Amino acid sequence: MLKNFQVQNRKIFQVMDDDGKIIDARNLPEISDDDLVDIYKGMLFARTADLMTVSYQRQGRIFTYPPNYGQEAIHAAAASIMDENDWLVPAFRELGAWLAKGAQLKDIFLYFMGYEEGSKFSGTERMLPISVPIASQLPHATGIGYAIKYREEEGVVFTFVGDGGTSTGEFHEALNFAGVWKVPVIFIVQNNQYAISVPFSMQTASESIAVKSAAYGMPGLQADGNDYFAMHSCLKEARDHASKGKGPVLIEAVTFRKGAHTTSDDPRKYRTEEEEQKWEAKDPLKRLRTYMIGKKIWDDGREEEITGQYRSEIDRIFVEAENHPPYPLEDVFKHMYAETPDDLLSQKADHEKFIKWKEGRD
Repeated sequence: MLKNFQVQNRKIFQVMDDDGKIIDARNLPEISDDDLVDIYKGMLFARTADLMTVSYQRQGRIFTYPPNYGQEAIHAAAASIMDENDWLVPAFRELGAWLAKGAQLKDIFLYFMGYEEGSKFSGTERMLPISVPIASQLPHATGIGYAIKYREEEGVVFTFVGDGGTSTGEFHEALNFAGVWKVPVIFIVQNNQYAISVPFSMQTASESIAVKSAAYGMPGLQADGNDYFAMHSCLKEARDHASKGKGPVLIEAVTFRKGAHTTSDDPRKYRTEEEEQKWEAKDPLKRLRTYMIGKKIWDDGREEEITGQYRSEIDRIFVEAENHPPYPLEDVFKHMYAETPDDLLSQKADHEKFIKWKEGRD
């Protein structure tokens, strides 16, 4: 697959069509029925948690949140391929991958509630915190890959970025050094068609993101990001490639952000209902569910009951996060520097005076 990729190849790698039918049996991964059911349940849980978090935000119970709605197959595939020795270097829209790597949903809620300790991700190993500044995490991923190679350790780095991030200097720098050093890093670009409101057609003059791999001396592939099997197959081959010391890989996962960029955004202002309906037919859960029903390993009637169980569990965890102790004032200031500079100490003192003044008025 990767070795056969050519810049001239304009066909998106696909194993399953929009109707859940296998169109490339040669690249259908070998996954047991039980494992496939568990994978689908993981995708369903991630979607349920994602939709409920948007609802919590609309209720004023959590701060700005970036929905993952419609991109679950990418995260589930990466989660299936990642080894315990592998690193996950995320952006900010990889909920399913975070959970699969061991992040606790409560910590994720705490993060989006503004708690510093939410970035600890208790239960995870070899996972960096969420990175909101666009593409700033990519050089870190390359650096970790360099350390793995230098120390002759086991492991591969999986890192994510959106299509908008490919227009940054950090994207170029990270891929350039990764190619030169031949480090074990898999760059996964979630091309969800919009960088906030900027359509992909205005993001680059290249015919795809995958073709950019040629400039950095690494294999690249454009895959259907809503096809779980396609993503599983290409990421497995990419990991095999990287883990054998052959260098990095660039994967462009073509998908669609069904929700808003964040809960502060209104996508109706920049995309049409017709476009949304076109992508609705490509929904990753619908496609995998249809395939599983056809194999008689999933009963669609079970989904409502299972989703109800998930909703109860997610709501319990959210209430637990809501009842977390108040945010300590010192956390605002103490995590930026090893020794807090005078200007931050002055700001802290001013804020403490404000709090005392405010309390005196109550």
